[in-house]
Amino acid sequence: MARHLITSALPYINGIKHLGNMVGSMLPADVYSRYLRQRGHDVLYICATDEHGTPAELAAKEQGLPVDVFCAQAHDAQKAVYDGFALAFDYFGRSSSPENREITQHFARRLNENGFIEERAIRQVYSPADGRFLPDRYVEGTCPHCGYDKARGDQCENCTRVLDPTDLINPRSAISGSTDLEVRETKHLFLLQSKLENEVREWVAQHDKDWPQLASSIAHKWLTEGLHDRAITRDLDWGVPVPADTWPELAAEGKVFYVWFDAPIEYIGATKEWADQDPENRDWKSWWYQAEDVRYTEFMAKDNVPFHTVMFPATELGIREPWKMVDYVKAFNWLTYYGGKFSTSQKRGVFTDQALEILPADYWRYFLIANAPESDDSSFTWEHFTATVNKDLADTLGNFVNRVLSFSRKRFGDAVPEGGTPGEAETRLGEQIAELLAEYEGHMETLQFRKAAAALRALWSAGNSYLEEKAPWLEIKTDKDAAALTLRTAMNLIHLYAVVSEPLIPATATAMREAFALTDDTAAWVTAEEAKSLSSVPSGTAFTVPPVLFAKLTDEDLAAYKERFGGAEG
Repeated sequence: MARHLITSALPYINGIKHLGNMVGSMLPADVYSRYLRQRGHDVLYICATDEHGTPAELAAKEQGLPVDVFCAQAHDAQKAVYDGFALAFDYFGRSSSPENREITQHFARRLNENGFIEERAIRQVYSPADGRFLPDRYVEGTCPHCGYDKARGDQCENCTRVLDPTDLINPRSAISGSTDLEVRETKHLFLLQSKLENEVREWVAQHDKDWPQLASSIAHKWLTEGLHDRAITRDLDWGVPVPADTWPELAAEGKVFYVWFDAPIEYIGATKEWADQDPENRDWKSWWYQAEDVRYTEFMAKDNVPFHTVMFPATELGIREPWKMVDYVKAFNWLTYYGGKFSTSQKRGVFTDQALEILPADYWRYFLIANAPESDDSSFTWEHFTATVNKDLADTLGNFVNRVLSFSRKRFGDAVPEGGTPGEAETRLGEQIAELLAEYEGHMETLQFRKAAAALRALWSAGNSYLEEKAPWLEIKTDKDAAALTLRTAMNLIHLYAVVSEPLIPATATAMREAFALTDDTAAWVTAEEAKSLSSVPSGTAFTVPPVLFAKLTDEDLAAYKERFGGAEG
């Protein structure tokens, strides 16, 4: 049985992430990790905050904090939100860690030894007022294409055109605002991706039949355009330093590695961080080095795909060491907010901390997975969210649990009732549940999250259909044993739902499971035979009625959400 290594795109450090970021990487990775653990696999789910680069320095400057202090606080704030969403990372690290610095510098040295790094002189914007070269994002000005006056030196956020700092009209320093800028010569390290292009192309081709079309097509698009040599150092105060033993002149100038060079390496760095917490019991390297028994799955939104399918693989191929490369890239399209982009910088849409202020995590977890932007972009609207919560969570699942347990307690007391012999309806139900469970498992195995959520919803619906068919509230009037059988069968369905729903709605799954006083309840999953027999909760088992699992959302709730966050008008 393969060990499963799972990573999700590292959330950037500058601010709490929005729901689009959550559904495009961390949440589906968590759902998949939870599922694999329940099926008995050895799983390691690694993530971290991506802390280097210009935006981190600028965000720290805006808050008047040293960048290391800002990053430490922001890391803790993000981790608190992810804990609130019940993301079960094995470790959530930091790209500014000593471990990542060590491994990044090792990779750079090896690339250099193998002839894939070259020192080149380039012309770059220099600010005498600031006494430093300005990385592209430290230069602001007017976009020559659309006239937006707050365009950055790497890209115009308004028209999305890629820019060079020297393209800007009336450029100014983002640090001091000075317009007294010069273009001077300086030296940087370049990764010679052009030398590695054929190897990357062959490696991508090996995965054409395995990867989702979205990931494969993006990788091929970049390869079709050709891999260009890329600068991998920057003039910043914050980052992984260029090692002085290899490049003493650049190290003396304070050069650091470009964030997109060190960020993917942090997957490995964070694994070492995890091991360093308990070095006697954790062999971090076996997950990454000569790890033939490991299946590695990455989760990310489509904007991250080129870096993970082309650029980082070029780095790994170039170091000529047997480090683990990704087996499967699960890529997602955008989750939009009423058809427009979620935006961290423009505060547009629902952010994850705000979501948890409104409703518990399971409401969001289920909705996002059920509407994951897999085949194309999907739109978040409050109307759709409210309707989904009410129909699927409150009515189909929550109401089933509540009415079964409440009615049984009222008519039979606080223990699972005995009596009655399973008949045709129970046999038919068992076959249906086993079939739906197999469908659910199949979609989870192939990482089809919307289809998995639909299969889970169908499992919940099957219980309601059985209840309506048997109508224990009528059976109790003429045949008490028949009503006992129906309710006992329904209670077994609740327990089954608790087990198999855990990847999507873990808190609710725990509440359903704890409703029954099963002292030896160690079931990690449900076999087909158990699904057919529906007998894991025997008669006589004490139970309690949990509080309402999902509250229905009202028209007043909907109006309040739209007033706070904006609706179709944004």
